[in-house]
Amino acid sequence: MQIDIKNVAAGGIFILIAALFALGTMELTIGTPLRMGPGFFPLLLAGVLAFLGVIILLKGFAKSPSDLGTIPWRGGLFILTAPIVFGMTVRGFGGVIPPLGLVPSVALAILIASFASRRTTVAMALTMTVVLTIFCLVVFQRMLGLPVPPFGGPLEFLNPYVDAAFAPFGAAFAAFKSLFGG
Repeated sequence: MQIDIKNVAAGGIFILIAALFALGTMELTIGTPLRMGPGFFPLLLAGVLAFLGVIILLKGFAKSPSDLGTIPWRGGLFILTAPIVFGMTVRGFGGVIPPLGLVPSVALAILIASFASRRTTVAMALTMTVVLTIFCLVVFQRMLGLPVPPFGGPLEFLNPYVDAAFAPFGAAFAAFKSLFGG
């Protein structure tokens, strides 16, 4: 029997992550499909991930073997660094890093993650950063009401300008919130 190590390893990793994710939901109320609890959706996602892992694992036993190849260290480094930087800057970190707020934290995370690809140019990274940061500000802070200020700490003086820029859209945001139960 021939085994494709890449697929077997990927399937096993998917199944392991799904199992750990499902274990993490055990303290949450699952509920029913009609009255979902906070643990329902994460458990459902864990099930889907485990199912995909099983499919990939089984495909690994049906294919011809292939070597693992090179490890994309650059991508892994930038993708893993981005959420760490976000977490350390959005609310601050132990008095060492002041809380920067949503906009700078999202912008830093996107900028860092965009360089995971070798094909990313500086112009492309900056464009993605601006567009996705505005999108995140509109969706998470304005529409969903995430309780994180756009700017914090030393940049807090910019918040009135953000409020003024979004003032014309206030009625649309209020309608969105009332439509989706916010």
